[in-house]
Amino acid sequence: MTSPGTSSASSPVPTALRRLDDGRIEITWSDDRRRVISPRELRDACPCANCREKRDATTTVPLLQVLSPEETRPLAVTGMKPIGQYAYSIGFSDGHDTGIYLFDYLRDLGRDA
Repeated sequence: MTSPGTSSASSPVPTALRRLDDGRIEITWSDDRRRVISPRELRDACPCANCREKRDATTTVPLLQVLSPEETRPLAVTGMKPIGQYAYSIGFSDGHDTGIYLFDYLRDLGRDA
């Protein structure tokens, strides 16, 4: 898997995005490969510093966790904005929107359509 901090100029680029009826995102790439990614997969793979730090933390989880109202609702992608010619900024229904997903990283997520 390509790390969130690298991208290759010769790599395929997205040519089409669409939201499927079940909320997943389908991305068609310039080499005609299509990938389908769920909002949860995208959110769990967020490359921002805060999310990376939380994933890397080796703390024990308390037996009783309190969920915020946002955490009890189904997760959805609320927007995808291009960042130059190399990435997307993705917004989520839980309010998170700081991750920048490089194309190479994004292409490795999800499953072939």
